[in-house]
Amino acid sequence: MNNMYYEENPDSQHDRQEINVNLLGEKFRFLTDSGVFSKKMVDYGSQVLLASLNLESGKSLLDVGCGYGPLGISLAKVQGVKSTMVDINKRALDLARLNAEKNGIKVTIIDSNVYEKVSGVFDYIISNPPIRAGKKVVHTIIAESIDYLKQNGSLTIVIQKKQGAPSAKAKMKEIFGNVTVLRKDKGYYIFRSIKDASS
Repeated sequence: MNNMYYEENPDSQHDRQEINVNLLGEKFRFLTDSGVFSKKMVDYGSQVLLASLNLESGKSLLDVGCGYGPLGISLAKVQGVKSTMVDINKRALDLARLNAEKNGIKVTIIDSNVYEKVSGVFDYIISNPPIRAGKKVVHTIIAESIDYLKQNGSLTIVIQKKQGAPSAKAKMKEIFGNVTVLRKDKGYYIFRSIKDASS
């Protein structure tokens, strides 16, 4: 099983290219490379996730497993959130920094294995989790997110049915006491949980 994009230092040969993509009605240019997730295009799951989000301008967002940055960067540009982006893959983080600059967006980028080096709390956490890194990583993203959310903050993730959607949904329900299916599209599920007083 290939989980090379969930490595700190992918050792595959560089194959840097630029992709042009329309996200949230805006045009973006992203540099991608070998050893990062979804290098040829912004993957369908990320696009379904974006289409499900309507975030409040000025609020804070944490993008966990940001890759080369399409989610955090496009949401900062179009919906006006303050994006913090984390990933373990140094090649992806270098690209995310370049892509933020390329698209004229200020974001905070942290080299972190999930929440290890994250501090503070956020209004929103989103993730297109690295499924190939295994269920443990996906469930860590879900379970620990509640500690990094403000009261009434939300966790929204995208996950394919065949790659663990039922167990991810159950985990979100267990941690937050609530979970909503925002969207289902071609086997992709968008789940959201809210941190409320009872959780």
